Amino acid sequence: MKKSIRTLVGMMAVSLVLISCDKDFLDTEPLDRISSDATWADGPLSEAFVFNVYSFLGYGGFEEQGLASLTDEAMFTHSGRNIETVTEGSENPSNLGWTSETYEWGRMYLALRQANTAIENLPESTFTNNLLRDRLLGEAYFLRAYYYHQLVRYYGGVPLVDRTYGLNEDYSIERNTFETCVQFMVEDLDQAITLLDGKDETPGRASKMSAMALKSRILLYAASDLHDGPTAAANSPLLSSYANLALVAYTSGDRISRWNIAKAAAKAVIEASSGYKLSLASPVSAEEGKANYVSIAMGGKSAVADAGAASELIFQRTHSALYTVENDHPLGGINHGINNGPNGYHNWAGNTPIQQLVDDYEMMDGSTFDWNDPAHAADPYANRDPRFYASILYDGADWKPRPPDVAPKDPANQIQTGTYDDGDGDKISGIDTRQSEIENWNGTRTGYYARKFIDPNPNLPDDLSNAQLVPWPFIRYTEAVLNYVEACIETGQEEEARTWLNKIRFRAGMPAINDVGTVLKDRYRNERRIELAYEEHRYHDARRWMIAPTTLGRGIQGIDVQAELKPGATPHVPYKHDKLVYTYSYTVVDNTEIETRQWNDKMYYRPISRDEINRNNKLIQNPGY
Repeated sequence: MKKSIRTLVGMMAVSLVLISCDKDFLDTEPLDRISSDATWADGPLSEAFVFNVYSFLGYGGFEEQGLASLTDEAMFTHSGRNIETVTEGSENPSNLGWTSETYEWGRMYLALRQANTAIENLPESTFTNNLLRDRLLGEAYFLRAYYYHQLVRYYGGVPLVDRTYGLNEDYSIERNTFETCVQFMVEDLDQAITLLDGKDETPGRASKMSAMALKSRILLYAASDLHDGPTAAANSPLLSSYANLALVAYTSGDRISRWNIAKAAAKAVIEASSGYKLSLASPVSAEEGKANYVSIAMGGKSAVADAGAASELIFQRTHSALYTVENDHPLGGINHGINNGPNGYHNWAGNTPIQQLVDDYEMMDGSTFDWNDPAHAADPYANRDPRFYASILYDGADWKPRPPDVAPKDPANQIQTGTYDDGDGDKISGIDTRQSEIENWNGTRTGYYARKFIDPNPNLPDDLSNAQLVPWPFIRYTEAVLNYVEACIETGQEEEARTWLNKIRFRAGMPAINDVGTVLKDRYRNERRIELAYEEHRYHDARRWMIAPTTLGRGIQGIDVQAELKPGATPHVPYKHDKLVYTYSYTVVDNTEIETRQWNDKMYYRPISRDEINRNNKLIQNPGY
């Protein structure tokens, strides 16, 4: 995608040079822009315009600050970034806290204006390539639905603008109901599905499948507790007292019908493709399960990943080492490893996993991890779900070769987030801690680091001289499978739900489940939490299930790891993790150093900023603000 845009820039530069040679100084046509008529008369220029609509996707989720750190997945290490404004419930219309550009109100409406421009002009365009015209129009409809989806899932019902405004028009417009917004997005996606049918699928661009999958997600959300008016009101006094409940939920209609529609939409996606290794009849080995999950996280792009895992991606944000803009601060995309890796690798420990996420990974036999079990407490990182080892860096975990200046301190290349007995009555702080001699200000506050989405290729150090080309998974096939499982559970088809849930588990090396009723629902929710960790789902799932008060509202927990030298043993110098030499103890600790998290029901939605309401006095504020 970026290559095409760079080509366009080159064409424009050549055109300007040629025009500048014209001696007719009375020709006052602007030389630094392309007219609308010229754009829609030329296929490549029209394509470049639509590519610009894609640009509002940003880095996807590969920002320095991640949405995971607004949930019970992660903690953002560095203070002063307004994360706590959101997680502590102090956000208000005049103080929004950290907001990503990928869903910020004003930026989304800029994106929607560009999408509307394409939708208005492409049907009347005069270039002769009809296949390209249909593809671009389908992409524009998809992108308009996607950007509205971003707004609706953060803010509830929003003003639906389906045309470009001219000068001196009245720009004030009311919010549409949640139900109307869902209908609008689905209609756009149905248009996209028709227009993109039979068109080539190109990584990073919308396709028929991506339109079908986004439709599945939108309809799943629409059927969920938070968006069913009676259910939402019964579970939240704040929502019950909100006079404009239709802005955020269905206030009439048959909820079971909504679940059935969501189920059909998800089934259509999973029947249209096969995903990655989801036809297994039994679990793979733990080693293969970890490798499968790493390959999925890499989008098949790493030298140490199975390229076939690219089939898992339905809609992605591709990254290129040639996209040099990403080398500027704030870093994103190709710098994900730098943003989140351990400080002992000169990385920045951005979005570190918290203990609550770690504890939710099952044991290898499918049982629940339990700190009250002495065997679990004594060795908490042994015999866990293989996806744990593919997602989390913990004390003693093997990782990449250290940078040359750190290598002599850790020739074993193991994560060091604990405190270790030196044999002389003193303690040694691990080189990946906040007491490290290596950039201690970039050390984790939780005792963990994220591994998922960081390329594990040992020949690819995470520094500014190396580019990580891992794509961001906006939508992947397994999400559609999980959507289908959830809708099956809600409509009483538990056997079908277990069948598909076990397909996901078998790929990860986990045993089959046989749960029923509320136990099955809880098992599914945890499976979704683990499978989609760090993929920007937990923020929305915890809200739409209305479990946020007891999940997102929990205080942050981390781990304190201590290593005592066994009697008669000789310490390793330099230190390395060794259960034969050291006795390790693990203590869960509360972390209130930066954030004291709490939940308030207003946090189900983000506030509309005071500036937006001042610009448009027809806007009604969200509940609690």
